[in-house]
Amino acid sequence: MSVANGSLRYALLAVVAGAVLFPFSRLASGACVVAAVGVVYFHRDPARVVPPKGVVAPADGKVTVVREEEDGLRLGIYMSGWDVHINRAAMDGTVENVEHIPGANKLAFTKDAEENERLRFEFEDYTLEQIAGTFARRTYSYVDPGQEVARGQRIGHISFGSRFDMVFPPEYGPDDLTVDVGHRLYGGETVVAPQRSQVSDDVGTVSETADADEPAPDATTSSA
Repeated sequence: MSVANGSLRYALLAVVAGAVLFPFSRLASGACVVAAVGVVYFHRDPARVVPPKGVVAPADGKVTVVREEEDGLRLGIYMSGWDVHINRAAMDGTVENVEHIPGANKLAFTKDAEENERLRFEFEDYTLEQIAGTFARRTYSYVDPGQEVARGQRIGHISFGSRFDMVFPPEYGPDDLTVDVGHRLYGGETVVAPQRSQVSDDVGTVSETADADEPAPDATTSSA
């Protein structure tokens, strides 16, 4: 089983602690071994089959936020301790900036989490954010500014429970989403919105229809 980059050190610490405690308490030593197994499971990195089209979920978890903001449509995903915590690119693009933003460490499933510490991935016209929670104090990036990434590619992970947000490009609206609050997502596999060209084509079609519905100028009207 594959695991997130650099995560085995947490399991190793638990194993070492278990070995040290074994002569004194088999119960405590056993608890450390169980913790090590839990750490490995938490940081598992399963293979995912990226669908041929569409914007894919950047993280596993449950949708908790769908909201229009000044910067664009925000999709918030809460990742519980049982979810895979590998994060992926939702669309093809180039990483323009990776920025660590200090903040609080409030519960990731509450509205207050929007004030939390985060790691922001900025692309040409959309943004992804790893948001730390009460227990998740470690955010990791696998990419650097200037790097091109493919849809569904791994871009980082968060250790021990948290939230992941996406702010869509400006042409996307709530009606374009194929998921809603309460839906469960699988990073790199679940399609959360149509591909960009389809959204752009829909916008163009609506505009053309609106123009066609406008009354034509009265040809019998003469100018003075």
